[in-house]
Amino acid sequence: MEAAAITATAKTQAPPPAWRANLATIAALTARAKNELVRVPGAAIPGVLAPTIFFLGLNGVFGALTQLQGFETGSYESFIVPVSMLQGAGFTGAAAGVNLARDYEGGWVDRLLVSPAPRWVLLAGNVLAASARSLIPATFVLGIAFAIGAEWPGLDGLVICYLMVAATAAAAACWGSMLALHFKSQSAAPLMQAGTMALILFTPAYAPLALLQPWLEKVANVNPLTQVLEAARQGFVGSVTWADTWPGIVALAGLLALLGSLALREMRRTNV
Repeated sequence: MEAAAITATAKTQAPPPAWRANLATIAALTARAKNELVRVPGAAIPGVLAPTIFFLGLNGVFGALTQLQGFETGSYESFIVPVSMLQGAGFTGAAAGVNLARDYEGGWVDRLLVSPAPRWVLLAGNVLAASARSLIPATFVLGIAFAIGAEWPGLDGLVICYLMVAATAAAAACWGSMLALHFKSQSAAPLMQAGTMALILFTPAYAPLALLQPWLEKVANVNPLTQVLEAARQGFVGSVTWADTWPGIVALAGLLALLGSLALREMRRTNV
């Protein structure tokens, strides 16, 4: 009886399985990012204002493009709002890289690296936090767009758009984290932001693919974010179809695999 009781006590005091500990660590790191946003709400303002300014400014300048023959919709607000939502995701992902560089300079990353948590868990916490935070600027821009005349994309179109936004922010966070761990300095922030912005802008962002200049059309055709943008535009422009959805999912999966592996390699190379 005593042996059975000792065995039962040992089992109850055994450490949790590795997967449960990893999930708890990811949740804690994500919660840390959320708490930072609550304590310093002003930190979210640039990521919200920038895509909103882009949306309002570009709508005012290029709104008459809908009069061109071959334009896909008569509402430029509907055409451009997914671009601004993806821009907000890019800014949020770049900010995650800047925050990681700041944590490295402050010694926080060193403390994480000496913990028993696997490197991919530490990276996942930062990436998932950026993915969740990207919904804030996306929702703000979307609200402005609806207020000035953007069309309702339907529930399925809205869900797909938010999925594209969250996954784009995760890919941008992997890019920013890779640069942060490589340069170990916040001075790499312009490169983090420029990389995500360039990838978004070299798509059919402001006009349909057929109306772009030939050189830009060629670049957009090989840009993986073109497929992401076309998937996010569904409902806003045209109907929602699986044929326009799966290429965006595949493109984001490829970006996440590539940039995530590069960021993880940099984290594994980081010495404490």
